Amino acid sequence: MLDLVLLPDDRLHQTSMTVEIIDGTIVDLAQHMIQTMIDAKGIGLAGVQVGKLLRIFVVQVGDSEPQAFINPEITGTSEETGDYEEGCLSIPGVYADVVRPLALQISYWNLQGKHIIQEADGLLARVIQHENDHLNGKLFYEYLKPGGQKRLLKLYEKRMQT
Repeated sequence: MLDLVLLPDDRLHQTSMTVEIIDGTIVDLAQHMIQTMIDAKGIGLAGVQVGKLLRIFVVQVGDSEPQAFINPEITGTSEETGDYEEGCLSIPGVYADVVRPLALQISYWNLQGKHIIQEADGLLARVIQHENDHLNGKLFYEYLKPGGQKRLLKLYEKRMQT
């Protein structure tokens, strides 16, 4: 299992770099990320969360096969939004309702170096948006109003002290 990067680590607020070549190193990283995500009981994990500032994330929702997204770009989202309780492996123990588009279209490269355009909705769309935010240095609590952000961060700090 790879070590998880936890808030307040500054790397979580940095923009990740483009993956230049999809080679064995990237495939190995993705496989280790998938195993780390599963071991941590998560459904998504971005490269920055394991200390790699690369534009890669992995997801596994429900019984689906794990997927790796390399150099992803969300190319469209639905106008319809919904809220859902989110958490984050890098901010363990705290959760908040976040409003996001319910569906999206994403362009990315898979581990075989194939360019994919995929549509997603429901929980998969939410996880993709959450993980894609990590690549841009944004964390889920930043969608909350300032008071909600403060409360969540105070709760997190309290949990980390115990």
